Amino acid sequence: MNLLIDICHPAHVHLFRNFIKIMKSRNHNVYIAVKDIPAAKELLRTYGIRYIDYGQKSHSIIGKTLRQFKYDNSIRKIVNELEIDLGIGTSITIAHASKISSMKSFVFDDDDASVEPLFSKFTHPFADYLISPDVLKHERTKPNHIVYPGFHELAYLHPNRFTPDARVLDSLGLEKGEKFFILRFNAFKAHHDIGIKGLNMDQKRSLVDTLTKFGRVFITTEDRIDKEFVKYQLKSKPEDIFSLLFYARLFVGDSQTMTNEAAVLGTPSLRLNSFVGRISYLEQQEKKYKLAFGFKPNEFNLLLYKIVGLLSNPKLKDEWQEKRKVMLADKIDETAFLVDLIDKYPGSIKDIKNNAEYFEKFK
Repeated sequence: MNLLIDICHPAHVHLFRNFIKIMKSRNHNVYIAVKDIPAAKELLRTYGIRYIDYGQKSHSIIGKTLRQFKYDNSIRKIVNELEIDLGIGTSITIAHASKISSMKSFVFDDDDASVEPLFSKFTHPFADYLISPDVLKHERTKPNHIVYPGFHELAYLHPNRFTPDARVLDSLGLEKGEKFFILRFNAFKAHHDIGIKGLNMDQKRSLVDTLTKFGRVFITTEDRIDKEFVKYQLKSKPEDIFSLLFYARLFVGDSQTMTNEAAVLGTPSLRLNSFVGRISYLEQQEKKYKLAFGFKPNEFNLLLYKIVGLLSNPKLKDEWQEKRKVMLADKIDETAFLVDLIDKYPGSIKDIKNNAEYFEKFK
């Protein structure tokens, strides 16, 4: 088959990179399309994945709307030229292109409709298949909606796909077992981020001051790092971040994706932003598996109190690894599921609908 994957965010490179490698090994033709997103293109190059750049990304609602017509037309041309059979991505463009071409679309969406209303409204009705974690089954009820027991992050951080490498500690001058913390500061530029608050500058300063009393602090940012935090800037290879998250004593930030990456790796994960209480998969991590903690912008003091409390526990990492085992027992290797879904299409769709035990083989 001829497959097209549309990359709309750096995290989607990780979501699909193992799938890309496996499908190519099975003699499928896999093409990658990406907008001009520097971090995403850097990751694609890091993993040796060739791509087609099809346009500059906009951060404003008006800009996104105007450019969407251009994106749709660009992908339609790629689909027709390469005779694409299936389009895959967390992508409004893939969904639209499937309605003006012979390509079938598989849209992966792990966000609640209330969190991304525009994406849901202008993507879901056009997708041939909508694929989501089963924590969203309450709102994904149509026949073409497929829900599975997992998280996007388990496509690349499931133990079948990822083994932490302790050598990354050497590159930062860290000893194994030394306390260090990863902080992530978000830019909040996506359309669904309008009106959303994360950590402000005073809170960031207080957070750094608190954590440096317990160990070393490393900061990664979505945008340019503030001058006063440059000395804490994480300088490592992009592919090393997951091993660092695994060995970190805590992750703290205002990012959704990195919060869950840390959680599925068994690292205590704390976030502060306006999305807290609204994102189902993170609510599950917090309420069911107790791997993460969420705080609203006016609860910063509670965040600091929780951090100090966690760091007083000498068995913290061991306890979180036990919680991780409980979570993993319920979830699947998402890459294995994705390969089966696409490689065996359309038979896989019937299997999912008719076989209640379908997902057990991916655990």
